[in-house]
Amino acid sequence: MTPKHVLQKFVEAFNNADPDSLADLYSDDAVNHQVAAGDPIKGREAIRKMFTDSFAATNMTCIVENMFEDGEWAIMEWRDPLGLRGCGFFRIVDSKIVFQRGYWDRLTFCRQQNLPVPEERI
Repeated sequence: MTPKHVLQKFVEAFNNADPDSLADLYSDDAVNHQVAAGDPIKGREAIRKMFTDSFAATNMTCIVENMFEDGEWAIMEWRDPLGLRGCGFFRIVDSKIVFQRGYWDRLTFCRQQNLPVPEERI
């Protein structure tokens, strides 16, 4: 699969709140770093748990605004139905995500999802 095709499968599984299908898209030693959320998550099983916990606590939908592919990289700009916007960068090798980095506004997300607002970090 091309990186863009893997990313399309990612969006489909994400919008179905399917942590198992999402985890299957990652390599065993993949890294997922959602910058707003803190430290990177390392390993497929830890990433599966992250998605399982996130889908249990929140209602998330990814609406793709732009999707690009460049070599091993797939890049996406997205929004959700509540107006949150973000972007993600995915390095894909042998049809598996080996690295992901995402950028989005954590404060807005927490307010929209009725989650506790994170403390300020200095």
